[in-house]
Amino acid sequence: QVQLVESGGGSVQPGGSLRLSCAASGITLNYYAVAWFRQAPGKEREGVSCASSSDYSTNYGDSVKGRFTISRDNAKNTVYLQMNSLKPEDTAVYYCATDRSLLGSSLMSDDYEYWGRGTQVTVSS
Repeated sequence: QVQLVESGGGSVQPGGSLRLSCAASGITLNYYAVAWFRQAPGKEREGVSCASSSDYSTNYGDSVKGRFTISRDNAKNTVYLQMNSLKPEDTAVYYCATDRSLLGSSLMSDDYEYWGRGTQVTVSS
């Protein structure tokens, strides 16, 4: 059974940083594409960052380019999202996702089968 568990969310002031973690069980994340999505109240789910298997390629949403970085720790079977220079508009629930069939990577939520339950990130002064 595949399980993804996000952690690391919280409240931070504008300009601050957070690192989100996504720990996996039942699947070896390094073999598959992974992604981070977010959803703010009243808004559609948005692709934040994605990485192909073995991080051959990575991609970022336009709103986070240059500020967020996706990475993995294969020994811990965990994916991270380092978020710097946070803005109030980054406030959302953040989800990680993976899929066994996806070739390459994608920022489209429909391309992913397995999802975590999310972690709240609030950026406010």
